[in-house]
Amino acid sequence: MTAAAVAAGRSPDEPIAILEKGKVLATSAAARAGGVRRGLRARDAQSRCPELVVLKYDPVIDARAFDPVISCLEAITPGIQVIRPGMCALKARGPTRFYGGESAAAEKLLDRLETFEVLGGRVGIADGPFAAEQAARASSARTRVLVVPPGGSPEFLAPLTVDVLEQPQLTDLLRRLGLRSLGAFAQLSGTEVLTRFGPEGAFAHRLARGSDDRPVVAREIPPELTRTLDFEPAVDRVDQVAFAVRSVADELIARLTELGLVCTTLRVEVGTESGRIHEREWLHPRWFSAADVVDRVRWQLQGSGTATSELTSPVVRLRLVPDQADPVGAHVDGLWGGGPDERIHRALSRVQSMLGHGAVASVVIGGGRGFAERQTLVPWGDRPVPTHPPDQPWPGAISSVDPARWPTLAPTTIFPAPLRAKVYAEDGSEVSVSARGALSGAPIAFRLDPAPQVADSNKLHPITAWAGPWLTHERWWDPSTESRQARFQFQTADTRAWLFTLHRTTWQAQATYD
Repeated sequence: MTAAAVAAGRSPDEPIAILEKGKVLATSAAARAGGVRRGLRARDAQSRCPELVVLKYDPVIDARAFDPVISCLEAITPGIQVIRPGMCALKARGPTRFYGGESAAAEKLLDRLETFEVLGGRVGIADGPFAAEQAARASSARTRVLVVPPGGSPEFLAPLTVDVLEQPQLTDLLRRLGLRSLGAFAQLSGTEVLTRFGPEGAFAHRLARGSDDRPVVAREIPPELTRTLDFEPAVDRVDQVAFAVRSVADELIARLTELGLVCTTLRVEVGTESGRIHEREWLHPRWFSAADVVDRVRWQLQGSGTATSELTSPVVRLRLVPDQADPVGAHVDGLWGGGPDERIHRALSRVQSMLGHGAVASVVIGGGRGFAERQTLVPWGDRPVPTHPPDQPWPGAISSVDPARWPTLAPTTIFPAPLRAKVYAEDGSEVSVSARGALSGAPIAFRLDPAPQVADSNKLHPITAWAGPWLTHERWWDPSTESRQARFQFQTADTRAWLFTLHRTTWQAQATYD
């Protein structure tokens, strides 16, 4: 919760709730004081605490904030189980014997957390994980450790409210039945609870009785894959950094190969002498090799495709973090193929390494009304995210033309800059369109205006078939970006199809269909 609040620019002291799939996943102390509990729906939580700040759950933020905490605890005691970000459990027998008692072991863990600037930690010790969690919540800033004597969990849990079970539907029903405390709920027969409330109710009943027999399962410590390179003295040239990072990249890829993993998402963090950290996440269409890692570092230092070798601020530290490492078997070609063409990938990556990150791009089709605004050029290897979401309605889009007369296929060539042209009627005059869509004459030919990129600008193209006009009036509320257009589709004698627009009195060729 604290990590999400800091990332959103909020204070952890505010009433904050983290939502996952419409339900409360974690709350701040102020939100719990207002009656917000885990498992509540967002509307119910806000009704209990009107000033509640609702944030969306981001597992990446939690993992980045909590993994270092677990790692620092594992340095002094192994066997830690992560219950959820911000809460963990471990067996007390080993640390108790080593540090000379339960309270001494707990104080040692809290001191370890404070060394890593993790303040406000609480420790609860009991017969099971549920009772230990409630003991930790019942502790205070003065008594940071609360120890429940062996066998005393039922007595400790009895006065607590049923809300601590974090099952809103069950607790609401128990309250209507007059069972407001765990002690009252625990007095019921286990058989009757199973018959009336089902398996979930029976499990909650065991928790209320202090019979939580869930074992503590230690997490499997993930391998350390992050590689850090410090520069002393600081380096101020791109080629020097790229040369130094080569050995670190080889070491990283070799370690991934030993574990049977491949990296598909790499985060590069560059620390400069000015104190700033430049961070970027790089994706790969297949997986990263050592050469690919060096290329990404160089591109990030150079900026958006620039070829300068001087840095604005010398580099003092470089970190390579594999954000996503997948099993190598998940990316190999199937029995009948189906994977990306290795030759195409190598060729495009080679050209990209010579010309820069943005020099090689692929087209992603998104939303929009015209074909030009629907295409987004994404650098090779980056996540294919369009500029405009394709799932939204786009009234007046070209794809809404009559499919019975003209197919809604995308054009093969979209001109980066529309080609100005003139469209003629049978009497030789230029065709115009009224505000109601009436034509001054049927279009029979067009001629492209002279321009450097137009090879046949003097040629008259007879029109053998045409469709339109389709009128659009976009952003009428903004005079600076308002656009009123009429769209046409022309077919010429060479069987080519053209997409034309008429903006006021200016004709433009937007695209061609081959």
